[in-house]
Amino acid sequence: MSRIGTRDSNPDPSSPAAINHPSTSTGLATRLPSLKKSLLVLGSTGSIGTQTLELVRSDPELTVSGLAAGRSWRRLLEQVREFRPPYVALSDEDTAEELRPHLPPATRLFTGSNAAEELAREATYDVCVHGIVGSRGLRPSIAVLEQGHTLALANKESLVIAGAYLMELARERGAEIVPVDSEHSAIFQCLRGEDVGRVRRVLLTASGGPFREVPLEEMSHATPERALRHPTWDMGPRISIGSATLMNKALEVIELHHLFGLERERIDVVIHPQSVVHSMVEFVDGSVIAQMGPPDMRGPIHFALHHPERRPARLTGFDYSTFRELTFEKPDLQRFPTLELGFRCIEEGSDAGCVLNASDEVAVEAFLGREIAFQHIHTVNRAVLDRRPGMDGDVESLLRADRIARDLARDEIRLVAAH
Repeated sequence: MSRIGTRDSNPDPSSPAAINHPSTSTGLATRLPSLKKSLLVLGSTGSIGTQTLELVRSDPELTVSGLAAGRSWRRLLEQVREFRPPYVALSDEDTAEELRPHLPPATRLFTGSNAAEELAREATYDVCVHGIVGSRGLRPSIAVLEQGHTLALANKESLVIAGAYLMELARERGAEIVPVDSEHSAIFQCLRGEDVGRVRRVLLTASGGPFREVPLEEMSHATPERALRHPTWDMGPRISIGSATLMNKALEVIELHHLFGLERERIDVVIHPQSVVHSMVEFVDGSVIAQMGPPDMRGPIHFALHHPERRPARLTGFDYSTFRELTFEKPDLQRFPTLELGFRCIEEGSDAGCVLNASDEVAVEAFLGREIAFQHIHTVNRAVLDRRPGMDGDVESLLRADRIARDLARDEIRLVAAH
């Protein structure tokens, strides 16, 4: 049996991850055992962080040990006053000085570019919810796993950049990676107690974003405002643009490969506009298991917080209005050529995923700044991947590849802008 980021690569078949927990195997027990957990929330003022804290408010068994943010010191201060964590981190040193005099005397503040990583090493917690966006989330991921904690991971870039390294680190330190991305959480749930070797293929769902039905000639004139208007999800700028290009799905293909050890031939992407089926697993006997729910990130977050248990939550399940129509279609690679780059990274390995992610971060920033047109995001990313340095091995080598890729992307952006 193959499991994910596991504390034990050969788990006891009677473990909660392998079978139904005794308290729920014959129906919901009248009283669930207390499972108090302390949380570290990285990116606490962002979308994942604020939704995590919303769940904490309604669950007396969850406490907050530490909060980390980037620049939003006033919003972080509101969270500190409400949840009283003993540890706080703010990466922007100027705004950290604005925050410092308002903190309770006993609260320890970490500041600077390594603040989240230092917090992850010093704080005491059971689960880290990692909602930082981008490559800067890699070092905090490493810090959490090195401490042997559970990493509830929404920062897909960590696995895209250094997936093989992180999975091995989790095994070595007895840590566990529980995915928070709705698609990977769905696959994780579908595979509980299953042998990955019996998987025929995984069907990774994608909404198709705001341009699924827009005429191709119109896409070249797409503005940032239009690209940011996702039809079903409320997400940050980088992820919203990634949904419009399908780069978000290309990166998720790489993430999926590392989390579940699946090769390219067993990964398919399916366009599902309603975003109700979060992903599916097809087994060798033809059975297909899907994990479904409204497009609400609180569901995957709640599952990750309480894994391997299932705990009650006041979240919407089935309702006729949401589930009344479910449609699926093949992705149009002419419309979404970026998708193929994710599969290419699986085949090429080495620093390919790292380079693709770095290039895309730069290209998306250039598009949002109106330096390049929408279709040039793909042009830049493909060109940089063609020129990647081919570094492999330790994290420092991969981070050097990241820096080189960013410089290459800026070169490509200048060439595109000049024409």
